[in-house]
Amino acid sequence: MKNYNLTHLEQLEAEAIFVLRETAAQFERPGLLFSGGKDSIVMAHLAYKAFYPAKSPFPLVHVDTGHNFPETIQFRDQFVDKLGAQLIIGLVQDSINRGTAVEETGPNASRNALQSVTLLETIENNHLDAALGGGRRDEEKARAKERFFSHRDAFGQWDPKNQRPELWNLFNGRKAHGEHFRIFPLSNWTEMDVWQYLKKEEIELPSLYFAHQREIIERNGSLLAVSEFVSPSAKETAKKETVRFRTIGDATCTGAVLSKASNLDEVIAEVAASRITERGTRADDKRSESSMEDRKKQGYF
Repeated sequence: MKNYNLTHLEQLEAEAIFVLRETAAQFERPGLLFSGGKDSIVMAHLAYKAFYPAKSPFPLVHVDTGHNFPETIQFRDQFVDKLGAQLIIGLVQDSINRGTAVEETGPNASRNALQSVTLLETIENNHLDAALGGGRRDEEKARAKERFFSHRDAFGQWDPKNQRPELWNLFNGRKAHGEHFRIFPLSNWTEMDVWQYLKKEEIELPSLYFAHQREIIERNGSLLAVSEFVSPSAKETAKKETVRFRTIGDATCTGAVLSKASNLDEVIAEVAASRITERGTRADDKRSESSMEDRKKQGYF
């Protein structure tokens, strides 16, 4: 039941904290998936508030593709030190070396899809029985099919047609040996809610989220940053533009947007006026109409 004495953001915060506490109560070893992006930063902040003055019971879990923006890794390490949290890193390169994941080849090769394998291996190796993710239902249509407590079978697979009802804020975390859950406390948040909450709580963010000059190329409708992982082909021309990123992920598929928004107020105004979804800048989501749902069934976030 809603408390109408609370503001919209306060209601979302209270709901998310309730889900975080339920996760700690129902699972023996849950972990919080942490990419260094704004949603996972908000999640870690909420976990800090949920259990204060005690420390958050969730280790931060980063699935590292090896193709990160340097700013992301720098922010991640500083953030973890500040919280005094445990950091678990799963390396996609290790999965490739073991032969459990196969490196893509070609001009549009990316390691983003390989994260599913590394994530499942990291969950198994660290005996995690739940993984908290920052997925929101407004991001992409496959996300909207999730529950707060999303069951995964012994192979880490998700079945969108076989999910448990969630009535009266009752969450069923029962599982068989080898199964686990993905938990999504931000399910009812929107991108705008996240930005407004970041401003309200004065939460620090990676510099990538704000306007800066960067050399980019346009590839398949996405503006990709030129780096050691992304080089212009013979038909592409690199140019310097003032851009920022709406999401932070693998540098080979995370597109920038032209922007002059240099602070949270300007970002919020820009998001309010945008007609492109947040994940509309992600090259990996453009591979097929059902790319996200297919990856989620295989164990993706």
